[in-house]
Amino acid sequence: MTEQTPGQHPSLTYSSYLALDDVLSAQHPRSDEHDELLFIVIHQVYELWFKQMLHELTGLQQRLEAGDTPRALHTLGRVLTILKVNVAQVDVLETMTPRQFTSFRGRLDASSGFQSAQFRELEATLGRRDARVFEHYPAGSQGRERIAAAMARPSVFDSFLRYLLTQGYDVPRTALDRDLSLAWEPSPDVQRLLLTAYADDGGAAQVAERLVDLDEGLQEWRYRHVKMVERTIGAKPGTGGSSGATYLWSTVTRSLFPDLWAIRSEM
Repeated sequence: MTEQTPGQHPSLTYSSYLALDDVLSAQHPRSDEHDELLFIVIHQVYELWFKQMLHELTGLQQRLEAGDTPRALHTLGRVLTILKVNVAQVDVLETMTPRQFTSFRGRLDASSGFQSAQFRELEATLGRRDARVFEHYPAGSQGRERIAAAMARPSVFDSFLRYLLTQGYDVPRTALDRDLSLAWEPSPDVQRLLLTAYADDGGAAQVAERLVDLDEGLQEWRYRHVKMVERTIGAKPGTGGSSGATYLWSTVTRSLFPDLWAIRSEM
């Protein structure tokens, strides 16, 4: 008789633990075109990575607010690595030619990446506050509620300011007590504080630089995404009635943490 490891369920297998029957049966192409499966798999994998990044950012905020520099840096490193994987996935998607995408594009109907509630929640967690995103999510829907909740709680930058407080920096009360439902506005007082942290060249400066990496990493992903859209559909409107590349270009240089960029010329 085989001895069972304590806590191990006798029927647990690799397949059941990973719910592979559910995962591998979740692709439902709407045409017979060979490349539609690739399109579906890539976007499902993106959604899984968005889920993981949201999980990591929740942990990051907890570690920042607890003043835990080593674990905050570790978590930021993981998020940055995930972003690099997301950028690399564009390479796979770009193996599909415009003609191959056009062969099944009409079957997408009104579906669009603009409807990714997880990505909108991710943007809100990183500080975006824009009620226009709710246009794609009906009142009472789970996606809308999650995005609204993210917009109402502290962003990653808010948690970073609280982290600075734990490190002995005199963070302005106006920054700590601000209305979290509003977008962050660059603050000269906070920028002076950040310059002090950089001059000290300690843990706070390291965390700040990893946040800059995070900002740059998301911009890189946005850039690769919009270039992929341009090479695939050109200037055509996106699926679901979106403006396609025109809108995406407007997001490429949008900074998550403008104060961290503003101080570059003062260093």
